Amino acid sequence: MKKARKLDPLAPRPNLNFSKGVRGKYTNLLQQGTNVVILDADLLDYFPDSESVNDALRSLKKIASRSAKPERPRKTASVSR
Repeated sequence: MKKARKLDPLAPRPNLNFSKGVRGKYTNLLQQGTNVVILDADLLDYFPDSESVNDALRSLKKIASRSAKPERPRKTASVSR
């Protein structure tokens, strides 16, 4: 049995017809609220889906808001000479 030839991904394909395509048809939808973030491979075990990423970011937001509160001024000891 012969092996199937691998297709060149850059070669033009005759069965694709973009003559009736509209450039930028969905651009406005993408600008309205879609954010795409690409995670590094070492983080995929910890964040397998968007829900886990959102949970982690919400936790981080809570921590950051707690630490952003202004601290009371500390009393400094005066040094007399």
